[in-house]
Amino acid sequence: MNDTGAHLTHLFVELGCAIVGLAILARIGNRLGFSAIPLYLIAGLAFGTGGVAPLPFTENFIHVGAEIGVLLLLFMLGLEYTGEELAHNLRAGFWPGVIDLILNFPPGFFAGRLLGWTVLPCVLLGGVTYVSSSGIIAKVLGELGRLGNPETPPVLTVLVLEDLAMAVFLPTVGGLLVGGGPARVAISVAVAVAAVTVVLFVALRYGQSLSRFVAHESDEIILLTILGTVLLVAGVAERFRVSAAIGAFLVGIAASGPVAQQAHRIFAPLRDLFAATFFFFFGLEIDPSTLTHGLPFCLGLAVVTAGTKLLTGYWAARKTSNRRAQIRAGAALIARGEFSIVIAGLGVGLEPGLGPVSATYVLIMAIFGPIAARLAKQ
Repeated sequence: MNDTGAHLTHLFVELGCAIVGLAILARIGNRLGFSAIPLYLIAGLAFGTGGVAPLPFTENFIHVGAEIGVLLLLFMLGLEYTGEELAHNLRAGFWPGVIDLILNFPPGFFAGRLLGWTVLPCVLLGGVTYVSSSGIIAKVLGELGRLGNPETPPVLTVLVLEDLAMAVFLPTVGGLLVGGGPARVAISVAVAVAAVTVVLFVALRYGQSLSRFVAHESDEIILLTILGTVLLVAGVAERFRVSAAIGAFLVGIAASGPVAQQAHRIFAPLRDLFAATFFFFFGLEIDPSTLTHGLPFCLGLAVVTAGTKLLTGYWAARKTSNRRAQIRAGAALIARGEFSIVIAGLGVGLEPGLGPVSATYVLIMAIFGPIAARLAKQ
């Protein structure tokens, strides 16, 4: 067997074992009646570098699959909205978005100050505690059958505002990290805001026309058309330093009518496959030996920010006039994940303690968040 054949054999066996393992974990989660996401994370932790049984996974392939998983999660989340609903909820969600920022950014910032860090790493840790995980929350809401619940629109509105805030936060911090002056930072932010505005305008103004244009009775054609569009828009968004996830979300917004229903049916299995890969890969990237660094401190920060997210969701869903729904909304927002890791990764070289503290904190919240959402009263 030549080198190429041996490599393919190794790749197929490796991926097959990983996916079968994820299927077993999904069965366990289903049998126990809770989300399998924490199990995927723990499995990645166990089999990654420094784990109890590290395995030589094909990192690049799994990394690409994980990134596609995030895009499909956000695309499917966008399908739940029409353009008109998004515009209404963004207007109605202004104050919940402000409350979200006020409650959840300061704990991370002041935690960094307590650790003796300089201002910029503290700002990054504030971003880590501020932004919830759209990917995890979208997955959990779908698994629990709560996408149609009355408290879900306020939750999704908070998530959308956070994701859009990242379109400004990430280029701003990126400019500061590379030593850019005020002019350079201003240009980066202006480009990011302009890109989001243009795509959002197209989604709101021409979404139905675009949906009619791509509509087709063939599932194959719809699959290829929409998947290609999601990847293309996500790539262009990333090129302009706007989150690729936001681009995927806006493509979901633009799809409407029968096309949205057809796309939801077609992409649900793909989303589940690649989303499981994402959470597994997230665990693979964390060295368990770093998690003991400041564990009590991270647990305290997790307790504080779980409480602030609970208050955020409770306040955002206050118009549902149902206390149980408000509690469910708050519990749904607790999980942190993909954006928090991206933010922390920006400043790892700036402050050595930022990476371990962020990884420990995010892992705690990524595990506890789905459990809290499940335990919230029906």
